Amino acid sequence: MSAQPEARLPSAVEVPGIGAGHESSSDDGDVLLESMGYKAELVRTRSTWHIAFMSFVLASIPYGLATTLYYPLQGGGPAVVVWGWLLVSLIVLCVAASLGEITSVYPTAGGVYYQTFMLAPAKFRRVAAYICGWAYVVGNITITLAVQFGTTLFFVACVNVFEKPGVDGEPVGVWAGETYQVFLTFLAITLLCNVVSIFGNRWLHLLDTFAIFWTFAGLLAILITVLAVAKEGRHSADFALGGFEVTSGWPAGWSFCVGLLHAAYATSSTGMVISMCEEVQRPATQVPKAMVITIVINTIGGLLFLVPLMFVLPDLAMLIALPSGQPVPTIIKSAVGSSGGAIALLLPLMVLAILCGIACTTAASRCTWAFARDGAIPGSKWWKQVHPTLDLPLNAMMLSMVIQILLGVIYFGSYAAFNAFSGVGVISLTVSYAAPIAVSMLEGRAHVKGAKFSLGRMGWLCNGIALAWSILAVPLFCMPAYIPVTAASVNYAPVVFVGFVVIACAWYAAWGRRNYRGPPTESLGEDPMPAGQGAGSSKKD
Repeated sequence: MSAQPEARLPSAVEVPGIGAGHESSSDDGDVLLESMGYKAELVRTRSTWHIAFMSFVLASIPYGLATTLYYPLQGGGPAVVVWGWLLVSLIVLCVAASLGEITSVYPTAGGVYYQTFMLAPAKFRRVAAYICGWAYVVGNITITLAVQFGTTLFFVACVNVFEKPGVDGEPVGVWAGETYQVFLTFLAITLLCNVVSIFGNRWLHLLDTFAIFWTFAGLLAILITVLAVAKEGRHSADFALGGFEVTSGWPAGWSFCVGLLHAAYATSSTGMVISMCEEVQRPATQVPKAMVITIVINTIGGLLFLVPLMFVLPDLAMLIALPSGQPVPTIIKSAVGSSGGAIALLLPLMVLAILCGIACTTAASRCTWAFARDGAIPGSKWWKQVHPTLDLPLNAMMLSMVIQILLGVIYFGSYAAFNAFSGVGVISLTVSYAAPIAVSMLEGRAHVKGAKFSLGRMGWLCNGIALAWSILAVPLFCMPAYIPVTAASVNYAPVVFVGFVVIACAWYAAWGRRNYRGPPTESLGEDPMPAGQGAGSSKKD
């Protein structure tokens, strides 16, 4: 690499006419993008609220909390559910604010990958950006996979609020949910989300707007109905807000921490929306604001959903023993006392699940495309293409979809596959979010001075909390949900994560070490690499 060792690349806030405090016009997003070395290829049709709504749908509260409620219930019960959610939400608010500040300086679809390159010292910026980029792409793809798989398992549990007599006379669900049936349903949901994301691209912001009103209407219906009807009675506030009973086999303190997977999974999408920067009119201000606004909305929505359920919680041991691993349909049916009433309350969550899958599919395709644009993925010349009539990275979307389907086959070998998918997604995204925050702190936060979205004196505190959470989250989500561990319940998250790391390292050793140079930086003062070298050049496939 030919850059001077101590060179510091200028940030977007230093580009003439786009400094901090300057009110951008509607086309300044393209000017900013050009200043960062790229040409505009995607259409900018989204506003601040469109991005906030999309970010909300990516987390999909309450659906995101419903599919993983098993973990905090096993980790300790209501205390882990309620206080774990509130704790993680406050932590992730610091993560969102930290990433938002950096994004206001470097607003591009490359997201945390591009930011890490620009913030890191010249001597190791290529390696740092490469590792961050792979973690970001893997996290987006596997979280999307976890959403689609979680939706499948949730749908099976929802249908099974209707029962029929079993062979021994005991009622059983009407849908057996055989392994092949679950996989085929997952396949259908994945294909549906991709089809809608492809052919409905220009209307997706309308779906996201609809999702906000649909979600809170559903939340109010669930809150009022379960508390008003409460067929099995209501618990005291002491139990609903403080009941703690460990059944995971882990020591109490660690069991509480493992139960945080529930909240961490729902909030892991915090930085995924950065990939939409090149489809936003004024990304330097709109995207950071949307990220922070969404966390606040999610926190409130999550409490409105979780607290009422804790007041009507049926027998904890019975919920943990459910074969589906999806306790919410059973809790709601127990509270309303009828299958018809339960499915009516579950319907908003089922619709929201599909909308979440569509939003995740869209975000995953954009970050894959942005990383391929700089030549960091094998076969980049195919994955970096934008479809001329659909105005979206179709090839990158298909790559993401195929990887999800292939990983979905793990379910045939382990019923704990969903734990692996969600775990590796949280791990990967956590690593990718931590990278730009860490290098920014190492550089004394010099690059974010004058940022349009500035944390000011709170910057060091927010950054520190975000990094502390990252250090805890990575080993935490490599753990099995309960012990003793069996072949069927082992957590495959570290296996999948290490597999991606091996692929990334092998590609870097075979090709990237000599050719990969990171984002295009000629326009930012860095000496260009000789012709024919490096995938960062916009003239190179």
